[in-house]
Amino acid sequence: MKTRITELFGIKHPIIQGGMHFVGLAEMAAAVSNAGGLGIITGLTQPTPEALSKEIARCREMTDKPFGVNLTFLPGFANPPYPEYIDAIIQGGVRAVETAGRSPEQYMPALKAGGVKVIHKCTSVRHSLKAEKIGCDAVSVDGFECGGHPGEDDVPNMILLPRAAEELKIPFVASGGMADARSLVAALALGAEGMNMGTRFIATKEAPVHENVKKAIVAASELDTRLIMRNLRNTERVLTNAAVEKIVEIEHTKGEGLGIEDIRELVGGVYPRIMQKGEMDAGAWSCGMVAGLIHDIPTVKELIDRIMSEATVIIRKRLEGFLDA
Repeated sequence: MKTRITELFGIKHPIIQGGMHFVGLAEMAAAVSNAGGLGIITGLTQPTPEALSKEIARCREMTDKPFGVNLTFLPGFANPPYPEYIDAIIQGGVRAVETAGRSPEQYMPALKAGGVKVIHKCTSVRHSLKAEKIGCDAVSVDGFECGGHPGEDDVPNMILLPRAAEELKIPFVASGGMADARSLVAALALGAEGMNMGTRFIATKEAPVHENVKKAIVAASELDTRLIMRNLRNTERVLTNAAVEKIVEIEHTKGEGLGIEDIRELVGGVYPRIMQKGEMDAGAWSCGMVAGLIHDIPTVKELIDRIMSEATVIIRKRLEGFLDA
C-alpha cells in the first residue's frame, strides 16, 4: 500500500508504532520495522542520551529498515537534556522522530539540520496546524479514544480526522482506537494516510513487557479504561485497576482542590513495576479504549500481515461490493 506516509518514511505499510514508556525498546521498534511498519524507540525511557545512543545501536543490530525515536517534551518543571538527546538521535543515523507533549518548535532547527523527518502527535486541529506551520513533516492526530493523554477537547476520531483532512496540507496518521484492518481502512476513508498503534502493539509477542500486561489488555473490554487527572488539565486514559480506582476516589473527594501531590505515588515512577515486573495494581498506566478490540497476542509480523491482507479484502471486496450491488 502506497501513501504519503509510506513515501515520507520509506516504509512498506502505513503503520506506525507510537512511542510508549518502557515499551518502545529496541526489540519492539525492530520488530515493527522488520514487518514493514515504522518502529519507534521511546527516547525518554532511556535515562540518559548516552543510553539512548546504545539503544539505537542495539536496534540497528536487529533491523536494516527505517525506524524512529519518540521524543516527548515534558512540562516546564521537567527538563531532560533535549539537545543531547537530539544529538544522539542524529549521530545514530535516525531520520524519523515522533515528537509529543509541548511544541517542538525550539528544537526544529536542530532536527531539520540533522535531516530528520518530524511527525508531531496532536490532539486537536489547531495544534496540528501549528505543527504544520513550524515545519513538521507530518502529524499524528490523536482522538479522544486514545490511551495516554487525549487533550482536553474530547473530540473522537470520527470527527477529528475529517476535520484534520479539511485543514492540513501535510500528511497525517490516525492515532487512538487503531487496532486492525477496519481501523486502517476507516482512517484512510476519513482522510488519514495511515495509522499509529500503541495499545495494540503492547499485546504482541515481541513487546518487552511482562505477560501480565498483555493478558490484562486481552481481558479488558472497551469499558475498562478511566480518565484521570482531569482537574489538573493533564487528562490521561488508563486501564482501570485498584490504584486507578483509588485515584478516582481521591479526585472525587478533593474536587477542584486536587493537586498532583495527592496522587503522585500512584502515577509517578510506576511504569517499571508494571511493565517489567507485572505488578498490575502498582499504579496507573496508559491504555486505549481499543483494548476492547484486542483478543490475541500475535507476533508483530502476524499482526501487520493480517491487517494489510484484511484491509485489501475490505477495500476490494466489501466496499466495491456495495457499488456493484
